[in-house]
Amino acid sequence: MTSRERIQTACAHREPDRLAVDFGGGFQTGIHVSLVYQLRQALGLDAPGTPVKVVEPYQMLGEVAPDLAAALGIDTVSLHGTGTMFGFPAEGFKEWRLRDNTPVLVPAGFNTAYAAGGELFQYPEADRTCAPCAKMPEGGHFFDAIVRQPEIDEEKLNPEDNLEEFGPVPDTELAVYAERAERLHAQTDRALFCTFGGLTFGDIALVPATFLKHPKGIRDIEEWYVSLLMRPDYIKAVFEQQAEIAVENLARLHAAAGDRIAVIQTNGTDFGTQNGPFCSQQSYRELFLPYQKRVNGWIHAHTPWKTFMHCCGSIVPLLDLIVEAGFDILNPVQCSATGMEPALLKKRYGGQLTFWGGGVDTQQTLPFGTPAQVRDQVRQRIETFAPGGGFVFGAIHNVQALTPLDNLLALFETVREYR
Repeated sequence: MTSRERIQTACAHREPDRLAVDFGGGFQTGIHVSLVYQLRQALGLDAPGTPVKVVEPYQMLGEVAPDLAAALGIDTVSLHGTGTMFGFPAEGFKEWRLRDNTPVLVPAGFNTAYAAGGELFQYPEADRTCAPCAKMPEGGHFFDAIVRQPEIDEEKLNPEDNLEEFGPVPDTELAVYAERAERLHAQTDRALFCTFGGLTFGDIALVPATFLKHPKGIRDIEEWYVSLLMRPDYIKAVFEQQAEIAVENLARLHAAAGDRIAVIQTNGTDFGTQNGPFCSQQSYRELFLPYQKRVNGWIHAHTPWKTFMHCCGSIVPLLDLIVEAGFDILNPVQCSATGMEPALLKKRYGGQLTFWGGGVDTQQTLPFGTPAQVRDQVRQRIETFAPGGGFVFGAIHNVQALTPLDNLLALFETVREYR
């Protein structure tokens, strides 16, 4: 099989010729740029000092280029636009070095100057006349959003303020998707994993709007969570209009990229904590399911694309509703969270959801275990999730900085052995 066929077969709940694998297809299945650099050096793909491109600057994810994908046996390729979480385009790349001296390439708008306290701030649309929108703490390796919400006046709350970032995708951006989709489909045999804005409802990473100069509405993370209970009509008004816009943009994306897309992410909202869902089944059904169902339903009615739900945490009580909402794929399959036992998930939902991830624990085993422990867990997860299809191997969320290289190499060696 080609890589594209392998992903399609796995998502059709049939066993492919060998295990399907994704690292770097999406922005929750990636690898920190420092680890990408180390992998490329260890595999002899680059001369020492060759910089690696940062493809997602908020989380500082590195580019999984075709030569690295081939060396690691990866079956996906990322299809995304030019936008970033900071509102400046991912273009005009320039050289920079991480704190550990790793050479990287960052977009032209990326601020490379550390503050006096050791923090690294980013600014919306690279406009330094605005307040900073994100901060990498001293000793940190990725960015945290900075809340810039003005004081809320209940009498003046307007759902339009939380819709500022949603609207018709510019024709120029759709042209980028069209060109990249055609090129990647023609030049690779990998499955195109599409990241496209405006499809996820209430993603807490997006609520602070690090990409807007002067965000209005409810933009504080705590206030947003409170609003799910205290202001449900406001939330529904936001989601209703967002869904309208999303469906219109999806039609235009399909016209631009056609059926070349294999998988598209339609949720990035985390509904789980480490120990259980943060919302009830009733709240999920009333606040989220109708709008997710509308987006996923349009995709299923008009395209062959598979819908991808990224949702961290313990969410077993919500899985029936997630299936009802029309999601084909569940990621990152956080097996370390309460109730998310691999065998239970496979038994109950293996015929309804493709498990994309779950291959190794990035909270404990991969960063803090031994290579032998990594190998054991990878083997066990493959043996549990792979039979009968419906499994794409990946880590549980992005591989983080400071992960021992020997552990990461052990992961890929074991995948190659058991796939």
